[in-house]
Amino acid sequence: MAPIDSESTRLITGTSPSPFNSKVSPKVERPERRTFTADYKRRILKEAEEGPAGTTGALLRREGLYSSHLTTWREQRARGELARLAPVKRGPKPDPYAAERAALQGEIARLRAELEQARIIIDVQKKVSQLLGLLPMNNAAPICETGDEG
Repeated sequence: MAPIDSESTRLITGTSPSPFNSKVSPKVERPERRTFTADYKRRILKEAEEGPAGTTGALLRREGLYSSHLTTWREQRARGELARLAPVKRGPKPDPYAAERAALQGEIARLRAELEQARIIIDVQKKVSQLLGLLPMNNAAPICETGDEG
């Protein structure tokens, strides 16, 4: 019988021999997303614009930034978002109409309750009128104000 070498092991198991025989792989830390303060963004934009021509690349390398950062920050400043140059919270945005919708739903619920109360009062008034003989017991056709059936 031939000795089993690493090539035979790879063919049999379908995997190549690992240089690490550890069953637990080392835990890799995930880097955190960088955030920049509004003051930092303003300072970098000022340096990039006021510095001598051709030094923007050196500034970006020194700060570890990309040119897209400057582009985005300039657009924010142009739109008047200087006060909001701070990092934006990620995730779904709040619904701007949620408060108005809640108020309208509350008003609808209140109006429905009032309508139900009015219907109950009308039913009670009809029954009292029928008991007192003010209305005929069979009220198939509504009575008009002139007294004629409509």
